[in-house]
Amino acid sequence: MSSIKIECIANERYRIGESPVWDEKENALVYVDITGRKVCRWSSISKQVQAISVDAPVSSVALWKSGDYVITLGTRFAALKWKEQLVTTIAHVDKDKANNRFNDGKVDPAGRYFAGTMAEEIRPAVLERHQGSLYTLYSDLSVVKHFDQVDISNGLDWSLDHRTFFYIDSLSYSVDAFDYDLQTGKIGNRRSVYKLEKDESIPDGMCIDTEGKLWVACYDGGRVIRLDPETGKRLQTVKLPVDKTTSCCFGGNDYSELYVTSASDGMDKEWLSRQPQAGEIFKITGLGVKGVPPHPFAG
Repeated sequence: MSSIKIECIANERYRIGESPVWDEKENALVYVDITGRKVCRWSSISKQVQAISVDAPVSSVALWKSGDYVITLGTRFAALKWKEQLVTTIAHVDKDKANNRFNDGKVDPAGRYFAGTMAEEIRPAVLERHQGSLYTLYSDLSVVKHFDQVDISNGLDWSLDHRTFFYIDSLSYSVDAFDYDLQTGKIGNRRSVYKLEKDESIPDGMCIDTEGKLWVACYDGGRVIRLDPETGKRLQTVKLPVDKTTSCCFGGNDYSELYVTSASDGMDKEWLSRQPQAGEIFKITGLGVKGVPPHPFAG
């Protein structure tokens, strides 16, 4: 375990860095700054970050089969053409809830984009409860709502055999599993596979490795944890130099690097002086496991 190395790759202080996804074609990490209203791309070749500003909180980004990106923006699914810096709305949800926005999202193995909503926060993790829902954007650009009464719709991924959907509603302090039908995208039979311990704090973004284990970023916990969803046991903890770790994904040439986003929103001057790297993007190497390449949206 001593070979684990943590380095900062993007030292800008993002307000809420989120939704990292590896873009193999560009040799780049794509991610968002939710309240900073930016979609960012860090090149592993040039080590430079490009950013595109948008007109609403942007909470997740995914690859698109066409070569561009699809994003969740405010309460919209939208297309982002990177070169043209052009955003076009695909579909609108939660039209009756003016105070809502999307949060985390990810594309399933069949190319559908799953993403959930939440109420805008008063302060980090403080918000009107049960206002969110989980949605899927299908490849024909239709939208299906799975369920509502969600607090903070967050991390999501699928088991290696594509029969289980893993999902986090942050304020339940639980990582949940659903039976998953790859043909239809339907989910059912919800159950908890891991309950977070007090020092792990709030479960946020999540990804899966090639051994079928889950990696969960712990917001206010300053760590990512590796879980076995079969046994409900925590296998590993990797601590970071920032409290507000928000999400994680595997990337790099062989998907052996774990990229972790973080946030600085809600931290006062004294807290930020203790954690000068808050809001930065980190790369963890030497974990000895690899991740699964992201699926592109099939629309």
